[in-house]
Amino acid sequence: MIWTAGFRTAVINPYDQFQLSEPRGFADQTVRQVLHLAGGGEAFRVRLTNRYGRTPLTIAAATVAVGQRQAALSFGGVDQYVVPAGEEILSDPVDLPVAGGTDLVLSLYLPEETGLATYSHRPAEFARMVDGNHVTSPALSRAAQVEGRFYISGVDVLAAPDTAIAVAFGDSWFEGVGTTTSANRRSVDFLNRRLERGWVVNQGIAGNRLLRDGVGEHALARFDRDVLSIPAVTHVLVHFGINDLVLPGMLGEPLPTADALIEGFTVLAGRAHAAGLKILGGTIGAFGGAPISTPEGLAVRRKVNDWIRTTDVFDGFFDVARAVANPQAPDHIHPTLDSGDGMHLNDRGAEAMADAVDLDNLTL
Repeated sequence: MIWTAGFRTAVINPYDQFQLSEPRGFADQTVRQVLHLAGGGEAFRVRLTNRYGRTPLTIAAATVAVGQRQAALSFGGVDQYVVPAGEEILSDPVDLPVAGGTDLVLSLYLPEETGLATYSHRPAEFARMVDGNHVTSPALSRAAQVEGRFYISGVDVLAAPDTAIAVAFGDSWFEGVGTTTSANRRSVDFLNRRLERGWVVNQGIAGNRLLRDGVGEHALARFDRDVLSIPAVTHVLVHFGINDLVLPGMLGEPLPTADALIEGFTVLAGRAHAAGLKILGGTIGAFGGAPISTPEGLAVRRKVNDWIRTTDVFDGFFDVARAVANPQAPDHIHPTLDSGDGMHLNDRGAEAMADAVDLDNLTL
């Protein structure tokens, strides 16, 4: 048996200058979060993170519920733990079998002021919070809720030794912006429903870029941590480029050239291949209906997509752009697949994105 990723969520720094959602902290509060497993195993353990924290994080109590069963989490045999700033911890194993598609409900009691939380900012899932210690309460009455995941980076599962998994490494089109919140209708969720063996964990960050930091560390900077560190990974699917082409106008930066993006993708593919992984490149999705799109950015997108469709740098590609495009206006998302902002997919669009992946290229 091996420990591998049954669930992952990519986190960002709440102190970064540019934010697409409001960072927050906690004090004397229980935070309850639903973690939807991509894959399962005979037992599991939870990864908590204070990676970007500036003060130690005190966890006074923690539980996890699977259906009607609830278990207390311990860390090195103790129920309370302090996570130093900049570090992560792994809970002791919980001997409960879990299956892919299961929801784990994690409750953390944070008794002291935490400062701003290391978090996943647009995961299409709510966190609920209430004052006091209620980690064992079946329900949280009068709880506030906010989209986000806080202090969580993943769940490991104890799986068969021949388990193989893939990582969806990219931006909001993986993380799930535009899809129904708390419904598990992200493109990665739909892709997992197509797989008969193995699974895909989601390391998308809304606003993330291939070449430059901004919302989270850029792809080339976080590749080792968010992809290569995962045991049993054999494939990586990438979807980057939209934010490289729309954020410069908001941040007063120069627009990257098609050659620069192509070079970035080539470096990424080389690092995947050096680690023995297969890499599938996604064409850059349509964003022509967004107010922040520009003719220059769309022109670069078309050049890069032509390259992705014809290059042998990747082991295969999935043509997101064509799968979701409006045939009458190919730089735009089809109206039936558009979340309403011209830049993100609704549930049907996320399913179309997943269906664009040829499973012959994703043999796990």
